[in-house]
Amino acid sequence: MTTETIDVRKHNREAWDRQVSLGNRWTQPVAPEVIAAARRGEWSVVLTPSKPVPASWFGDVAGKRLLCLAGGGGQQAPVFAAAGAKVTVLDNSPGQLGQDRLVAEREGLELRLVEGDMRDLSAFEDGSFDLIFHPCSNSFVDTILPVWREAFRVLRPGGVLLSGFTNPVIFLFDPELQDKGVLQVKYKMPYSDFTSLTEAERRRYTDKHEPLCVAHTLQDQIGGQLDAGFLLAGYFEDKFEKGDLVAEYFDSYIATRALKPVTP
Repeated sequence: MTTETIDVRKHNREAWDRQVSLGNRWTQPVAPEVIAAARRGEWSVVLTPSKPVPASWFGDVAGKRLLCLAGGGGQQAPVFAAAGAKVTVLDNSPGQLGQDRLVAEREGLELRLVEGDMRDLSAFEDGSFDLIFHPCSNSFVDTILPVWREAFRVLRPGGVLLSGFTNPVIFLFDPELQDKGVLQVKYKMPYSDFTSLTEAERRRYTDKHEPLCVAHTLQDQIGGQLDAGFLLAGYFEDKFEKGDLVAEYFDSYIATRALKPVTP
């Protein structure tokens, strides 16, 4: 199984649909009290596992055209809508979009839901959005440079891209030893669940119906945004609060705030 012999998008769409049925943390819709608080102007969201995104990264979202890019799951998008934003959600998983629909119908919120590939935003015209919120999700595609180029295109001049992603270093370690409390380097970069594992190793994930990941380099994650034309205007690191051995040694998740210049 390689990226040449498997449809990455199809595999991960089906895997995330399965995760919805299993109640994965990132598929659980927000509670009514979260929406009620957002309507009062009291809200926060995450791009990474734990740390809330600074409010200053958003400004006032009321009336803004906001795209949740690969951000389904009934979590951030309904909060933005309750806070007054005009929200579109693009996600590869119909199940994840269904969680957003569930909250929208329950709370009387307006959300535009689009099933699609984060690498292809041809459904949207140039300059369609004021803000793009892109939580940790681009490890589920095999290339991310098109993601940054498309995000740049569909943002208006002066628009903002907020992104979360993994530090690729976390993919270097032997996962079986990691479960036993040992960090030992096993894999080389560039790492991919599709190309770096034996079939037996890959079944560790596929038998549990988990999505498969690709470890994109920081050059592609950060440098790719700059090459697309963005200016980096904010940065922080994060980790899982507990249950992650790597987190005992370093913060392995990254969030960036990038601006599309008003003039080229």
